[in-house]
Amino acid sequence: MSTNEKALALGALHEAPEILRVVNVWDAISAKVVADLPGTKALATAGHSIAASRGYKDGGMPLDVALDGARIIAEAVDLPVSADLDDGYDDPAETIRRAIGFGIVGANVEDRMRPFDESVARVAAITAAAEKEGVAFQLNARTDALTPRSGDIPLEQKIAEAIARGKAFLDNGAALVFVPGGHPGEVVEQLVAGIGRGRVSVIGSPGALPAAEYEALGVARISYGPFTQRVALRALRDLATDLYGTGVIPEDTPALN
Repeated sequence: MSTNEKALALGALHEAPEILRVVNVWDAISAKVVADLPGTKALATAGHSIAASRGYKDGGMPLDVALDGARIIAEAVDLPVSADLDDGYDDPAETIRRAIGFGIVGANVEDRMRPFDESVARVAAITAAAEKEGVAFQLNARTDALTPRSGDIPLEQKIAEAIARGKAFLDNGAALVFVPGGHPGEVVEQLVAGIGRGRVSVIGSPGALPAAEYEALGVARISYGPFTQRVALRALRDLATDLYGTGVIPEDTPALN
């Protein structure tokens, strides 16, 4: 598929009645392993995981490193790939233009609770840049209104801010609105009612609702952020601990790499 065909395919997955489950990956081999599964329709990179793999803290990865990590994944598979590109960096339009250049067809970009008008303008710049490139880019515009970045304010005020920002992001070309946090069902219901059914994206953090329950609430997409890598690293840690004891490599270990 061409880059635009992949973008359109990802858009169709976002608009389908079934929730899109995207398993986050961080390098070529993790991307290939997940891509080979029958249930995989698209992939998402995990910026946190790419940063950790390259020795950076979450949110502290230089632009060129972030883009290179996304490029390696996009070139490793023949599926739509959405990239976690932090806050879009200094020039979000140029960041997206460069990402499209090597086949990225969607992205998470954080508002980090910048002033409302500035956040909306950055979304508009991204979508305008993608349109200029001729790609139906799937921006999963993230608002941090329900994270600690929003400060010590009542939950209802945070929800109202998330809805206001989300609606403005959609009005300026975003495909979905990503509202991270381990939200209970009643909060998700309010977000969907305010932003729109089939327009909200969530993260499947530990303790979150199952994907099917989010689907019933009208959520369009669920991803799993750095937690996929954490599970993989736990398996490595547990194996290493066993090998330092009396363990051996299990005989049923698959040759996935």
